[in-house]
Amino acid sequence: MMIENFLRRPQTAGEIIADAVRVFGLLSVVIAAVWFELTDAGVLAFTLPGLLIPRFIGVRAGADVAFCLTLLVAAWSNVFDLYTRIVWWDLAVHFVCTGASAAICYLLFSRLRFVPTPGQKVVLGAVLITTTLGLAMSALWEMVEWFGHAFISEDIFVAYDDTIADMAVGGLGALFAGFAVSFVRLLRPDAVEHAGYSG
Repeated sequence: MMIENFLRRPQTAGEIIADAVRVFGLLSVVIAAVWFELTDAGVLAFTLPGLLIPRFIGVRAGADVAFCLTLLVAAWSNVFDLYTRIVWWDLAVHFVCTGASAAICYLLFSRLRFVPTPGQKVVLGAVLITTTLGLAMSALWEMVEWFGHAFISEDIFVAYDDTIADMAVGGLGALFAGFAVSFVRLLRPDAVEHAGYSG
């Protein structure tokens, strides 16, 4: 079913916009490689798998566009050095991006039958699992930042207080995302029916 979702032609204006955002994500890598630094292109390339996941799992167009734009804003913020130029920007992006990523990760895992499916009245479980996924992704991202600082470029900012704050705010965003997974219909109705979901 996930392959069918991925190959399915866009049916609405929202779905066309979501695919256009994905194309822009690919072009972003080329733009960064030509006009910016190779490390910037690498950061943008890191988003490409994430941009494809909503299409595989059949996410509704609005949520699809929002998630893809969130990833690209997070990546381009690094290119334009917004994390150090704007005091609150780093925490805001960690909150939104980690929350959105945790929600998409939960939906992917539900498609693979690793976690309960949305609509099965397992609110507490969905919230706890989504929050845990967000914390895990926050920790992984901080490890990637540390690796980049240690072995690629010292320009990558790493500090203890920043790391802890980023993980805490990311976990909070994932907590909110857990409630979104539980109460908001994030999957297309046809994707839900084909997967045998009840909500």
